Amino acid sequence: MFFQNYQQEFIYTGIVLIFLLVTRYFINALIGKISRRNGINVARTQLMQRYVSVALLMLAFLIIPFIFGTQANDLVVLFSSVFAVIGIGLFAIWSILSNITSGIIMFLSFPYKVGDKIKIHDHDFPLEGIIEDIRAFQLHLRIENGDLITYPNNLMLQKPVTLIKKDAIYDVIDDSTDLIKAEK
Repeated sequence: MFFQNYQQEFIYTGIVLIFLLVTRYFINALIGKISRRNGINVARTQLMQRYVSVALLMLAFLIIPFIFGTQANDLVVLFSSVFAVIGIGLFAIWSILSNITSGIIMFLSFPYKVGDKIKIHDHDFPLEGIIEDIRAFQLHLRIENGDLITYPNNLMLQKPVTLIKKDAIYDVIDDSTDLIKAEK
């Protein structure tokens, strides 16, 4: 029943898909011929052919809804909504993944460890303190007045850092002073 109602649209869709497949074949053959003549790397040739395939697939996704009677305004709303959700999702994921990746890098090859006194040369907010903990998302830094600062791992790898003293936490403990000064 469904197929009978849209029989003409399915035929047009088939024609468009066959046309795009034939176009893809000829363009990819042309890319291969040009790359062999100019001595272009096979990997680059395959990459260009993949780009052509993706571009033609996207073109098919744009043409086929019009065959079935979709209005341009409907597609604009759909694509703007999809791109907004994807954009927000990628931005949120990028931040989280950036901090986790930085945490792994800091775990494997960070020149400073827990207990070292460091100085972060941030133009807007320079910090100096003792590293108390290195976690997946942030570094815990105890500054001289006793405040605990959490500093994002990805910023730790982006800002210049100076080692002031190795194992400075042991000096504080040996002096029998507390890391947190009592408020008066």
